Amino acid sequence: MRFLVIFIFFISHAIADDFPKIKNLIINKELKTYENITFLDANEKIINLSELRGKLVLLNFWATWCAPCKEEMPSLDGLKLTPELSNIEIFPINIGKDSFKKSDRFFKDLDIKNLNIYFDNPKTLAKDLSLRGVPTTILFNKEGEEFARVIGSIDFLDKEFIEWIKNYN
Repeated sequence: MRFLVIFIFFISHAIADDFPKIKNLIINKELKTYENITFLDANEKIINLSELRGKLVLLNFWATWCAPCKEEMPSLDGLKLTPELSNIEIFPINIGKDSFKKSDRFFKDLDIKNLNIYFDNPKTLAKDLSLRGVPTTILFNKEGEEFARVIGSIDFLDKEFIEWIKNYN
């Protein structure tokens, strides 16, 4: 009996250690696929997620009025420069219906230098992906499948987060 208890203890800790201890990170038990995920760049050019196969993709949904978005954006900007994540594509997507000028001011005020501004398209990608609020970050593997979400803000430069996400790079 004692052996069984010890065995269960070690197995549960081994399994638990595979997942980072980031409170608002939700790792999907089953990968999710979506049809025709598109959003717009600052010139209103359509970006299609299917064109990014082979890359680790991070879609970060934000708005200029969102205080937690403002808090996490500098670390997201820094994540783009993380050498271990050379295969990551980061798309901060404004879903607040803000103008480019207002969005650009938001980036300049926060000294965001490594990211471009993207916008939700008129068909509301945020609705298609069942967002419950901002910020929300959705992570897609190299096959274009959603494998995790971050609901709320996090420090994207957290060592534990970077160590975990490197497994998908």
